[in-house]
Amino acid sequence: MTTEQAAPAKPHRVVIVGAGFGGLQAAFGLAGAPVSVTLVDRRNHHLFQPLLYQVATASLATSEIAWPIRYLLRDRPDVTTLFATVSGVDPAEKRVLLDDGDALPYDTLILATGARHAYFGHDEWEPFAPGLKTLEDATTLRRRILVAFERAERETDPQRRAALMTFVIVGAGPTGVELAGTIAELAQDTLPPDFRNIDTHRARVLLIEAGPRVLAGFDDDLSAYAQRSLQSIGVEVVLNQSVTECSADCVVYGGNRLETKTIIWAAGVRASPAAEWLGAEADRAGRLQVLPDLTVPGHPDIFAVGDTVTIDAPDGKPVPGIAPAAKQQGSYVADAIKARLSGRTMAPFHYKHAGSLAQIGKRKAVIDFGRFKLRGTIAWWIWGIAHIYFLIGVRNRLSVAISWLWIYVRDQRVARLITQGSSKVAR
Repeated sequence: MTTEQAAPAKPHRVVIVGAGFGGLQAAFGLAGAPVSVTLVDRRNHHLFQPLLYQVATASLATSEIAWPIRYLLRDRPDVTTLFATVSGVDPAEKRVLLDDGDALPYDTLILATGARHAYFGHDEWEPFAPGLKTLEDATTLRRRILVAFERAERETDPQRRAALMTFVIVGAGPTGVELAGTIAELAQDTLPPDFRNIDTHRARVLLIEAGPRVLAGFDDDLSAYAQRSLQSIGVEVVLNQSVTECSADCVVYGGNRLETKTIIWAAGVRASPAAEWLGAEADRAGRLQVLPDLTVPGHPDIFAVGDTVTIDAPDGKPVPGIAPAAKQQGSYVADAIKARLSGRTMAPFHYKHAGSLAQIGKRKAVIDFGRFKLRGTIAWWIWGIAHIYFLIGVRNRLSVAISWLWIYVRDQRVARLITQGSSKVAR
């Protein structure tokens, strides 16, 4: 009789690329499953992107909307977190390739690699018109906005001062609308007592949109309300005009040249190169076209979620690239993997739209829940409560709530810190 025992079976290896909403939700959903999870991301933190613009406009600190990935998964011994950059995928050998030459073997792969800025063939504009996707983007924009006022305080030439106090946001989706409204209120309410040589009320904030209205994804009535609300706080809304040039000194739109030192890009996104890694079919924005079970065609062992993919909702429209959609997809994929391992099958992914929200300044917002629509101050309170609810940790929820209450009551934004350089650095 032998005393040797068979070696225990190795757990199913799941590699998740990206610790955004979709990737992190998939990791949470795999708790208790007979798998080992490796979560790899090129940043060491999970970011609550819906509030990123509030860091850019000095309303919140970076630590209030981001959390170390290792901290979030500290109680999960089945999850290994790696700080690394993925450069490709070898589906034949079932390996994730890293930029340092290393590779991660997998049995099932989840691509949750997110999106980047899209300049519609004009990538040379990026240095002059940065977008807003990362904490680094947010602190860079915050610096540019605040430095513009600081330089205007010292500028004696009226034309150059006017250019410094002109802020242009390209794209009138939720991010563009929220940025425009908050920058306008920063100039109108927060900064006036702080300066002696300039009147910050004279700052110009332009929101330029190539389409016929702001917040195109919302109901017409809510869109019109948002435009009126922006104009009431001094935002100049320019519709049906495409930007044709961005430089260090100006923006050109509809044949008009406007001198400005601060341009913010909120006009479009392009998916990560996940489709290129796999040689898979993608849409014009580079998003993977996945099957109803969120697998990549021809690769049943590879799932993709969030801004990485395009898939239709039950109404025939594409699932929007928002946090709730990514979280639903992450949960679905986790359930699908567990079902496979237990020999069960899953119904196709079914997106449930929870509604659209956008803030317009500190006391107004719009909410579209389909049949139920709301606007104004009550919508702003609901918007705030909803965002606080989805933050991670009691401390962050309290901190953000206090910061917003302080802004609401006193018009003060306490995160007005200029970092990433000295006063000698202009941009």
